[in-house]
Amino acid sequence: MSSLTMPRRRLLRLLALAGGSAGLAACGRPGGRGDGRSELNLWTLDLAPRFNDYLGGVIAAWERDNRAERVRWTDVPWGSVERKLLASVFARTAPDLANLNPPFAANLASKGGLLDLAPLVSAEAAASYLPAIWEAGGQDGAQFAIPWYLTARIGMANRRLLAEAGSSAPPRRWRDVPAWAEAVRRRTGRYALFMTVVPDDSAELLETLVQMGVQLLDGRRRAAFNSPAGREAFQFWSELYRRELLPREVVSQGFRRAIELYQAGDLALVATGPDFLRNLQTNAPGIARDTAPFPPITGEDDAANVAVMNLVVPRQSAMAAEAVSFGLFLTNAANQLAFAEEARVLPSSREALRQLEASLARPAGGDPASQLVEQARLLSARTLRRARVLVPAIPGIKRLQAIVYTQLQRAMLGQVDSDRALAEAEREWNRYAEARWP
Repeated sequence: MSSLTMPRRRLLRLLALAGGSAGLAACGRPGGRGDGRSELNLWTLDLAPRFNDYLGGVIAAWERDNRAERVRWTDVPWGSVERKLLASVFARTAPDLANLNPPFAANLASKGGLLDLAPLVSAEAAASYLPAIWEAGGQDGAQFAIPWYLTARIGMANRRLLAEAGSSAPPRRWRDVPAWAEAVRRRTGRYALFMTVVPDDSAELLETLVQMGVQLLDGRRRAAFNSPAGREAFQFWSELYRRELLPREVVSQGFRRAIELYQAGDLALVATGPDFLRNLQTNAPGIARDTAPFPPITGEDDAANVAVMNLVVPRQSAMAAEAVSFGLFLTNAANQLAFAEEARVLPSSREALRQLEASLARPAGGDPASQLVEQARLLSARTLRRARVLVPAIPGIKRLQAIVYTQLQRAMLGQVDSDRALAEAEREWNRYAEARWP
């Protein structure tokens, strides 16, 4: 059986075994190009060719300071990284440093496939990152990730629809959403917001449960969401749907449908990133002129969500120290600030974020459309002050989302009441958890 068709569970077991076996071939090989220099293999996700010059410059700068090593950079399409990485592990050619999304990285870490970076990263270096972001890269007492770039959603709202509904801004708290959604629906005939419950789509709704005070899992990874807060949250979303205050498509279509509805002028609010404005100005200039950025809707503790992209070191690597050195260099304040400006993302470095905020707070030049984008970027950057990873990247998190969303769909559609749907989600998850973590 080839590595590309081998069942994923078996490959993950091989990953753990390969990481712990001293006899396997090393990832970084000396003399990779015949010049006596060790070659460090770096994988990134969907950055080429747009950021070729940026990555090439960072690599060249690091190589000047580390003349015994060279970096071989490979960019991997997002949709194929899991398959390619698992295949490379089986073939003993895994990279030394990989840019991974947190859920996949968490799964590899749980199987023993990633190196614990804590012994290789000084306390001073760890403290240079936003504390909540650094902590999100840990699991079971180990640190498996160096944080790189971030995104934080804010609200983009149609001011014309807001005015017709009798408000100047979207609500700041989830508790105020039902009354506002009803006003938008009654006075405009449009919808206030879109929240998909398609199981394999956005995790946004799962994040709202946490904002509403729901603890998803306990210390043994058993369901903790069937609680008073969980029952209230399930009832909240079920009733919004049954009262026809959410588009009917939330049970069948993903976040892309929210963008389509907003661009058509049929949605008052969409939670997204600042660069959405640029696409909107191209695709729906009339709607763009009516659009303004607003803080994201949150729960009582005002915590917003942040999405993180990480760098990890596969346990197979024979160049772990060099991989960590390059990872810390790639994510230092200067390099993160440059990447944040070029890629229009947010940095995980505390100093880079401070500099970015200061830059964005200065009066912007250019046309009103460009100024609005910069205002949105500043709001997104400031949102990081109260942001954290609301849904931790634990193994099985996508399974948890699928279970919760499927049962919430049933409640929305009136097939069962919301309490019974929540109890069934609890039973399904616990069956899965007991099999995976006895």
